[in-house]
Amino acid sequence: MIPVSLHRLSAALERRLPEQRLFLKSDQGTRFIRIRPWMQALIFASSGVVVIWAMLATAIIMIDSIGSGDARERARLANLEYESRLNILSRERDQRAAEAIAAQERFTTALEQVSRMQSALLASEEQRRELETGIGLIQSALHDAVEGRQEAEAQLASLNGDTSKSKRASTPEEMASTLSFLTAALDKTAEERDSMAVSAVSAKAEADDIAYEMKLMEERHDEIFAQLEDAVTISMEPLDKVFTSVGIDPASLIESVRGGYSGQGGPLGPLMPIEPPANASPEAKADYERAKAIFEGLDNLNLYRIAVDKTPLAIPVKTSFRYTSGFGRRWGRMHEGIDLAGAHGSPIYATADGVVTHAGWENGYGNMVEIRHPYGFVTRYGHLSKVRVEKGQKVSRGERIGDMGNTGRSTGTHLHYEVRVSGSAVNPMTFIKAATNVF
Repeated sequence: MIPVSLHRLSAALERRLPEQRLFLKSDQGTRFIRIRPWMQALIFASSGVVVIWAMLATAIIMIDSIGSGDARERARLANLEYESRLNILSRERDQRAAEAIAAQERFTTALEQVSRMQSALLASEEQRRELETGIGLIQSALHDAVEGRQEAEAQLASLNGDTSKSKRASTPEEMASTLSFLTAALDKTAEERDSMAVSAVSAKAEADDIAYEMKLMEERHDEIFAQLEDAVTISMEPLDKVFTSVGIDPASLIESVRGGYSGQGGPLGPLMPIEPPANASPEAKADYERAKAIFEGLDNLNLYRIAVDKTPLAIPVKTSFRYTSGFGRRWGRMHEGIDLAGAHGSPIYATADGVVTHAGWENGYGNMVEIRHPYGFVTRYGHLSKVRVEKGQKVSRGERIGDMGNTGRSTGTHLHYEVRVSGSAVNPMTFIKAATNVF
């Protein structure tokens, strides 16, 4: 069967690929080489295999090039997006700072307006009392004038009666003189009465105008207080949220900061008296309590600002980086920080105000900087290529303390960043995420 099959295959090849002869001519003669059908088939097959292999290799190389290009492009886009996000956060931080300054300026202006309004209210109240006293005097004088006119009319009637009875005893000149005197007295009394009535009406209208102005000033007073209270509340809420999210009691933090910044003195007194005057009205006492609450809120806001600078809320790397390892168990042991991988020598910054307690080599960490912050916070920066601070040195948030490196127990260039509270390691991402509400 096999020879028959080969014969058929050979016959088929001869029909498709007839035998070819390649003639080679030289000085000695002419020779030829037979190229049989199976040799032609072998040549064509080898050429096809080579062509197919070249096409596959080219396709693989192109796909790999495209894939690596896409990966680089995605990495570049990711870096651009992160840098854009950092720029947005920076702008938002600047905007919040500008809003805080503007709010403080508005509060100062409003406080001046409140002081002027209170002075105007006291002056208008005094004027109202004087007007009420004047109106009372005018009404009393008017009442006396009316009574005098009535007495004069009674006297005139009596005189007229006496005159009619004793016509013989009085002369016409005396009668005329008496009547003229009484008529002039009555006319003068009537004029005084009418003038006092007009003055009373005018005084009442002026008192009504003053009362209306006082009401408008009180409403404006309440509006200013409401705006100030809203501004303090809006400014305090995100700060309360920041410290609550990282497990810090805002009330305890405020008391701790106040204890460290309790100095007083100087030529100026407090912004407001300790207690309202003893003769102050209930409304004035209520306004005093509202103003006192606003001042306390502004004081707490300033204490929060101090606490923010001393709490590790910032991020230690400001150049391009990526997260390579998070907080938690890793390879059967606890990873007590986060790893941020970036370019070798990238600047590393302190995330809060504090004092350097270690600056140098530490087993496992390599070159490491440890900073102790107020309120029980400690931060660590490991695997540095260079340390730029010394033990005992005071540093501020955003101050450069070292360069990113690959020292100690490390598999590549990165920063190992830790945050500790009262000696226990906590997740630094909690602080970094909370900082988006502040910076």
